[in-house]
Amino acid sequence: MKKESYETSAYRYLVDQAMEAVKRTYSPYSHFGVGAALEDQEGRIWLGCNIENAAYGPTICAERTAIFKAVSEGVNSFRALAIVARKEGEEGITEEMTPPCGVCRQVLSEFCSPDMPVVLASRSEEIEIYLLEELLPLAFKGKNLK
Repeated sequence: MKKESYETSAYRYLVDQAMEAVKRTYSPYSHFGVGAALEDQEGRIWLGCNIENAAYGPTICAERTAIFKAVSEGVNSFRALAIVARKEGEEGITEEMTPPCGVCRQVLSEFCSPDMPVVLASRSEEIEIYLLEELLPLAFKGKNLK
């Protein structure tokens, strides 16, 4: 993990996009919105937000929304991911950084390289950068099925 200032980060553009994505969240049950910005190898940014459902099971996280949008358009090679969160009724993003859940980590491991940066940002304008393999060190892969 690497800590940086938001102002000096090379990933500032990606965090800015994640902040735009969190504005689109549909989270009437948890009141906790998450925004993700996923950059592909061509430099295109795929935005995702969490979309909740009263039955909970059909709910989808921001990270999976972004990756599924990209993959459904034929893109399956990625450079970096930024994630932010916002609590309903509060200004700006949360003070605590919000890492991807376990399901999202597994999905990311299917499509992203182990050394892809995952950037987390907080209201205090600090960011933490993790490699995907740090977040899911023993990912279950297709080779495990052979």
